[in-house]
Amino acid sequence: MTGSISAGGLKVARELFDFIEIEALRNTGITNTAFWNGFGQIAAEFAPRNRALVAKRDALQARIDAWHQARAGRPHDQASYKAFLGEIGYLVPEGPVFAIETENVDPEFSTIAGPQLVVPVMNARYALNAANARWCSLYNALYGTDAMGSAPQLGGYDPERGAEVVGWAKEFLDDVAPLNVGSHADVTHYSVTGSQLAAALLDGRSARLANPAQFAGFSGDTAAPRSILLKNHNLHIDILINPHDAVGKDDPANVADLMMESAVTTIIDCEDSVAAVDAADKVLSYRNWLGLMKGDLTETVAKGRHSFIRRLNSDRTYTAPDGSKITLPGRSLMLIRNVAPLMTNPAIHLADGSEIPEEILDAVCTSLIALHDIRKTSGLRNSRTGSVYI
Repeated sequence: MTGSISAGGLKVARELFDFIEIEALRNTGITNTAFWNGFGQIAAEFAPRNRALVAKRDALQARIDAWHQARAGRPHDQASYKAFLGEIGYLVPEGPVFAIETENVDPEFSTIAGPQLVVPVMNARYALNAANARWCSLYNALYGTDAMGSAPQLGGYDPERGAEVVGWAKEFLDDVAPLNVGSHADVTHYSVTGSQLAAALLDGRSARLANPAQFAGFSGDTAAPRSILLKNHNLHIDILINPHDAVGKDDPANVADLMMESAVTTIIDCEDSVAAVDAADKVLSYRNWLGLMKGDLTETVAKGRHSFIRRLNSDRTYTAPDGSKITLPGRSLMLIRNVAPLMTNPAIHLADGSEIPEEILDAVCTSLIALHDIRKTSGLRNSRTGSVYI
């Protein structure tokens, strides 16, 4: 194998070796020698087990194929098929009742139900877009799609459609965070009184939230906040207030937009959505994952004659109802999806000359890279509980 380095009993492609040594291991507290020796031991122990699992899977599939072929043209017998799957070990008896006891799980997996995105790890722009989709504009989503029943027309801004968007959004607020009297559409001014949200209505009445516990915080002054943070089913809604905004200046309460907590988790995919067939591809994948874990991944995006740099969004800070400061994640919580047992990759060759199972390659490298987030004491964090999700 040309262009390779021997380390830990492995032959590692120079490009991958340099990336690990110079970029991935840096500031992890793991020495180069310890890493490669450990990697070699893992590969020596688990590569044979990987091959055995793949062989077992092939054998099971062959028996399943034969079962169907022998019954071609007959009506499907579900009971007989299920019994057959049990006989060959494809199905196993259900075990006793158990409870999941995993510790250090972030709320995005334990208490928050929300959308999850999947993006290819090799495309930095897509990965950044997905990570930043934690907070999205409801006004933009409604205006630019057929969510209200009709698609937008081509051309410039349509004031009628804009008014329809605002009306829909105010009805949405009435549904998920209603006032004790009146409607959000009738609010002329939001403020914070004591530890509660106050809303002045067009008819002169003053309203509060029907459920005061839904008021999660605000930014700006209590008398004239820049935003109002609400909470529903553990997801947040940020009502942006700006009298100088093109939309906000025409709104009775100067509401410019509703920022919705949206994609709470994102799978950064090393498998189905990419084709990483060699060391160069794997380094590109791992380098993007490293940038996400360190929080410094950027991508220059060109739009027409102009360009801008896309990077990870910062966290969002607010004043809580009790006056304390709260910080909410500005980014989706990222998981890494490693390649399954079937594939091998020439980025590393084992002592017997065979390619390393890509499952093992990914398991070692993506978890190593995750240490940059787990051991971080400042800056953008992915997991706030010190975990990596694979």
